[in-house]
Amino acid sequence: MLKESILKLLKLDGLIDNITGYVEARIELMRLEIKEDISKALAKLTLFIVLAFVFTLFVLLISMAVAFRIGEHLGNFGGFAAVAGFYFLLIVILLIFRETIGNALERKLGELMRQREKNK
Repeated sequence: MLKESILKLLKLDGLIDNITGYVEARIELMRLEIKEDISKALAKLTLFIVLAFVFTLFVLLISMAVAFRIGEHLGNFGGFAAVAGFYFLLIVILLIFRETIGNALERKLGELMRQREKNK
C-alpha cells in the first residue's frame, strides 16, 4: 500500500513538473513575441518619423522655391503671401471637412487592421 502511494505521488510529481515546464515555456514565448512586436512597432515608428521629416523638408523647400518664382513677378512679399494663402486655404478646407476626412481615415485604418489580422 505504501509502495502504491509513493508511485502515485511520483507520477503526480512528474505531471506537476511537466505543467510547470509548459507554463514557463509559454511565458518565455509570450515575452519573446512581445519583444518582437515592440521592435517591429519601433522600427515602423522610426521609419515614419524619418519619412515625415524628409517630407516636411521637401514641402518647405518646394514652397520656398515656388514663393521665389512667384515673387519674381509679384515681388518677394507677393510670392510668399501667395504660398501662405494657399496653405491657409488648405487649412480652412481641412477644418471644414475634418469630420468627413476623419471618418474616412478611421474606416480605412479599420479595414487595414482587419486585413492584417486575417493575414496573420
